[in-house]
Amino acid sequence: MGSFDEDLFLKGLEKRKKTLGAEYVERNLAAADDFTRPFQEAMTAWCWGFGWGDDVIDAKTRSMMNLSMIGALGKMTEWEVHCKGAVNNGVSKEEIRAIIHVIGIYCGVPQALECFRVAKRVLEAEEV
Repeated sequence: MGSFDEDLFLKGLEKRKKTLGAEYVERNLAAADDFTRPFQEAMTAWCWGFGWGDDVIDAKTRSMMNLSMIGALGKMTEWEVHCKGAVNNGVSKEEIRAIIHVIGIYCGVPQALECFRVAKRVLEAEEV
């Protein structure tokens, strides 16, 4: 693989743990093997170190953007992970509802219903 930027990885690791929870992130990294580890490392450096590593957009807004984009893509496993992360970053139940309304408008009612199903599960587990 190409060059590995350890500083960007470490910055990303900190942002990733703060949003998704240290236990979740450490479990994912520990489960990585020779086949998946390069992607885990690159994704942590690129998505979290580069994408989340500056202070131009606050973490709450980035979480709201992620929910919108991942919801639009219909990637519900990732949407659930980022819904939990959004709660960690201060996104309220009412804001999650509003985000799902926009997903419904632009991506369709069936996708909004999927997001509501997942959000209810997350919000109940997080007691929000």
